[in-house]
Amino acid sequence: MRLVIQRVNHAQVTVQDQVVGKIGKGFLVLIGVSQQDTKEIADKYLKKLLGLRIFEDENGKTNLSLRDVSGELLLISQFTLYANCKKGNRPSFIEAGAPDMANELYEYMVEKAREEIPVVQTGCFGEHMKVSLENDGPFTVVLDESLLG
Repeated sequence: MRLVIQRVNHAQVTVQDQVVGKIGKGFLVLIGVSQQDTKEIADKYLKKLLGLRIFEDENGKTNLSLRDVSGELLLISQFTLYANCKKGNRPSFIEAGAPDMANELYEYMVEKAREEIPVVQTGCFGEHMKVSLENDGPFTVVLDESLLG
């Protein structure tokens, strides 16, 4: 699994000129699912995501979590996070999870996030999406198997 987490002032995702997800202050999270991912792995990533303390406290230190600031989540599936560019110039996506399995894990993460965070918005799995955001900082964190431990 790979997550690209961006601390945002606001973000939205549009499909066919319709806004399908929109948040204020919080995290825009791009989620890549690999062939080896499971619900247990998704739980581990979600726990880390929700516990990240990357919002500033009253002293200007990054010490507050999404919950601490009543932040919102915009979760977007993005298989291209598993682009393999080792050979040639055209990326290979063979490491990305099969669509049915990846969608199941993505929906699982959305469901679990909604149990913890009051506002969770999403993109549309498998659709061409346009994502706009105002990155706060900018502050971007990448979580994957090599960085999560």
